[in-house]
Parts: sequence; C-alpha cells; structure tokens
Amino acid sequence: ADLMMVAPADVEDSIIRLAQKARAVGIHLVLATQSPRVDVITGMIKANVPSRIAFAVSSQTDSRVILDQGGAESLLGQGDMLFKPLGTSRLQRVQGAYVSEEEIALVVEQTRQREQELDESYLELPEVFASDVDDDDAHGDFDPDDDPLLDKAIEIVVQTQTASVSLIQRRLRVGYTRAGRLIDMLERRGIISGYEGSKPRRVLVDESQLHTLVAND
Repeated sequence: ADLMMVAPADVEDSIIRLAQKARAVGIHLVLATQSPRVDVITGMIKANVPSRIAFAVSSQTDSRVILDQGGAESLLGQGDMLFKPLGTSRLQRVQGAYVSEEEIALVVEQTRQREQELDESYLELPEVFASDVDDDDAHGDFDPDDDPLLDKAIEIVVQTQTASVSLIQRRLRVGYTRAGRLIDMLERRGIISGYEGSKPRRVLVDESQLHTLVAND
C-alpha cells in the first residue's frame, strides 16, 4: 500500500511485468497487503494474479476486493482463511499454520547450503517469450523510433498529463513491450521526462503544443 501511494504506475507496471514473466520460468509470486482497497489492488494487478487468499477482514467490501465475493468478513482470525485457486470461483476454507522467524531462518540456511543447480532449459528464454512480442516486433525491419500509434500515445499523454506504461496499455490496448517502446519514444522526443526511480514521469508539454507535435510526426 505504501508503494502504491508513492508511485502507483511504476509499481503496477513492475508487478504486471513480473507476473507475466514468472509463469514462463516457474517463479511463484506472492503479494500481500493489509490494505485491501481498489487503489492498492487494482484491476490490472488482479487480472495477473488470479489465485487469491483472504484472511479475516473488517467488511464485505474488503472481501470483495480480494476474492470478488463476500465471506472473508466472517472468518475467525488466527489463520482462518479463504482460498480461491486459479480456474474456479469456488472458495476453499483453509487453516493457515504459523511459521516462526526462527523456523524460516533454518529453512533458508538449509537451502543456502545446497549445491547450486542450473536448469539449462532456462537458457532458451528468448524462445519462451517469443509469443509475448507484438506483431510489429516480428519483422526485422521495424524502426525503433517510429510507430503508427505514436500520435495517439502523444495525445493521451498530453491530454491526461500522465505518462505510464500501464496507461498506454489500457488506452491503446497494446502489450507491455510495445507500450514501453512508445514511452521511450516520447522520452526521446522531449515530451515526457526520463525515468526517475519511484517518481512518476512528468509531461513536459501542454495541449497548446499538441497540434504541432502530432503534425511534426
């Protein structure tokens, strides 16, 4: 919740990107929050994290944010939880076990002492991710500084005075790769500021300059 308050667009982009790629390499991504609000658990995050667990919450509204249905507001606490696995809307009531920090440290230390193993199949990741590349990227002669959707991207960013990959994805209905490339193009053209860590990118032009920008492109 704290991260989403500071830089919601960057955090959402990072979570979505990690969730999309985690499936291909077997990473188990677990997200936890004590603030089940719609501005913390956004629709895009929920779409990419389909399995859900809810512990006791204070209201049916909080339960719906997590599970898309009520029920968690009636849990008893002390590890009592509802589990909604991928592919079903049926909830499973489960008792969670408490694991102390000492037990976690022992497991981590044992894992650290094991001999490292390399699965050579992961060296073929470019082929695994090939289906994630947009159609426009499939051609070897594409121009990294041109895109037929660039004018639309400029209009969206200037009119909303907001610049983020997730915004471009939603408005133009494109994948993460293409949206990220459009953001890079806007930065190179001086329309938005460069990447500044947790700070959101700044839009450096206003609507009075929009016609000139689109006409030049």
